[in-house]
Amino acid sequence: MTKTLVFTDMDGTLLDHHTYSFEAAKPALTALEKKDIPVIPTTSKTFAELQPLRESIGLDGPFFKQKPSGTVWIDGYWCKAFISNKNYWIKLLEKIGSEFDGKYKQFSKMSIQEIQECTGLDERSASLAAKRQFGEPVLWLGTDEEKLRFLKVVKDRGAFPLEGGRFIHISGNCDKGQALKWLANEYQKQHTTKVNTIALGDGKNDVAMLEAAHVPIRILSPVNPPPAVKKEEVYTSTLTGPEGWNEMLTQLLSL
Repeated sequence: MTKTLVFTDMDGTLLDHHTYSFEAAKPALTALEKKDIPVIPTTSKTFAELQPLRESIGLDGPFFKQKPSGTVWIDGYWCKAFISNKNYWIKLLEKIGSEFDGKYKQFSKMSIQEIQECTGLDERSASLAAKRQFGEPVLWLGTDEEKLRFLKVVKDRGAFPLEGGRFIHISGNCDKGQALKWLANEYQKQHTTKVNTIALGDGKNDVAMLEAAHVPIRILSPVNPPPAVKKEEVYTSTLTGPEGWNEMLTQLLSL
């Protein structure tokens, strides 16, 4: 018997890029629940953001938070951290701040109103987004050439930056692909069964997860081109966000 696990990015994939709605994905979500196929959020969102979101979607299994920097297994009873906490990365950015003065804005230094303006979140959601435990997102304000130099500098200091839909995430050496492999292995050990992994994402920071999955699915983005994925067989939705999420899982799993 094979156990299927669905790993999904949130913003722009399961959630609409502009409205953060998952309404269009409900048919597939309901069908997956009936088939006992867990949907595992793999996201840069914080623990505080994910808790109410998981409840509203109806997800009660494990999830990865903040890039992912940590995983929480079964409703928060056990947590594994993959990288250093956010203060480590804030201090790293402080050391290079003068070199890139005015070229970026740190998430931890933004007001709730500024977070709302950058993300389109309402006040409550923006407050939850501010409660970060790992890593430090930055909003890039400089040129593309300056950004390349910035990325090199933070890499030289030990960071592994990842570009998301809105922010560059500064944190340690853990990507969504490593997280997927780790959790799939844990499932296999605990349930003594083969695991089939499906991954859905729309951005550059989803590439490692898509390449690590048995079945990679690129969800069409309204703002970015499909990420390049080095796999022989890669599926791409014709619809964006939750519409594309519902489209592809319904087709591939015959839901």
